[in-house]
Amino acid sequence: MKYMVTYDVIESMRLTNEWLGATAKAMSSHPAMAMTPNPMFKMLAAWGEVTERSFGRIITRPDWDIHTVVGEDGRDHVVTVEHVMEKPFGDLIHFKVSDRPEKPRKVLLVAPMSGHYSTLLRSTVSSLLPDAEVYITDWHNARDIPVSKGKFDIEDYTLYLVDFMRKMGPDSHVIAVCQPVPLALAATAYLAEEDPNAQPKTLTLIGGPVDPDAAATDVTDFGRRVTMGQLEEMAIQRVGFKHAGVGRMVYPGLLQLASFMSMNSERHSRAFSEQIMRQAKGEASDHDAHNRFYDEYLAVMDMTAEFYLSTVQRIFKNSEIAKNEFVVAGKKVDIGKITNVAVKTVEGANDDISAPGQCVAALDLCTGLSDAKKASHVEPGAGHYGIFAGKSWRKNIRPLVLSFIDANSSTPTKRRKPKLVKTG
Repeated sequence: MKYMVTYDVIESMRLTNEWLGATAKAMSSHPAMAMTPNPMFKMLAAWGEVTERSFGRIITRPDWDIHTVVGEDGRDHVVTVEHVMEKPFGDLIHFKVSDRPEKPRKVLLVAPMSGHYSTLLRSTVSSLLPDAEVYITDWHNARDIPVSKGKFDIEDYTLYLVDFMRKMGPDSHVIAVCQPVPLALAATAYLAEEDPNAQPKTLTLIGGPVDPDAAATDVTDFGRRVTMGQLEEMAIQRVGFKHAGVGRMVYPGLLQLASFMSMNSERHSRAFSEQIMRQAKGEASDHDAHNRFYDEYLAVMDMTAEFYLSTVQRIFKNSEIAKNEFVVAGKKVDIGKITNVAVKTVEGANDDISAPGQCVAALDLCTGLSDAKKASHVEPGAGHYGIFAGKSWRKNIRPLVLSFIDANSSTPTKRRKPKLVKTG
């Protein structure tokens, strides 16, 4: 019961801060306040605006906001989201572009389950849509999944990827981002033995902890310092009465958000201070750069306790993927069995979450793969976010990934100038 009390207390604190922000904004923006020419009221109203929006966004699932894509015919084509496969803890969705011939490139984006929604990859999806059929793993918030649906750990996650890859078929190309990188590698190896014909043509691994010991970061150091008992006591809570998943043990997204923000606390504090000043001066807008970023960054979801704890135990502490000792459903997965899937790794030189060396370790594990089917890239000056959604992705990494896909497709696709994707 203490875990549930903690969960509801934290939710009460969030609601209180959202209310305080709304109250400050309403009181300071009242017409009567205009009679007193004191800039403090503008500052208080600006603080209230930013505070209310920030704490409200924490429990709001962002929309995809991808409405149209410009086709080769120069026309806007409507984009709709269709659910290809629905499962209790996550769906496989397809961004269907209406009235456009199907693209030969068929890409599956494996989104991380690390506290944020799959919409964190919205810009990645947008950048790929003009040149590919784009599918993505859309993970559900654990607080909204009834306890009756059972558990979900990293083995279940891996088997979900296996099912999604089977559904996609052998002419697909998988791009895994961050946390699921080692599990996407394991899922491909699992298929190599169980269903070789369902393997994708290529596997691109971006900034993931295949071997966390290859390069230390604050994330890997934390995993080493705490025991599993300490971690469970500190991080795990039981979903409160407000949600459909009441009683489910989870790692709350708010705790994950707090840990990520603490890694760059000065930068985040400065960003919010500057936004309050812009708001007070009337220079802020609903969709300015600050709001576009933090509307997504602050929207967090809970992970099941068993998924979070098994990830720390088996990926970071025991290094089961790095040692090629990972077991799924009682079967040892041998990454050396991958022989036909071309594998490429992408790392950011300034990545402080999955440092260079952690991801490229995947290539050494692929002992059954020829050098011709292996590739790696380290992006100079790029941090963790930039390698899949920032300027580095748009200008350098995306073209390299598409070229890698084409080079390992049976029918290479003619490259063309990228078209604009309109987002709301």
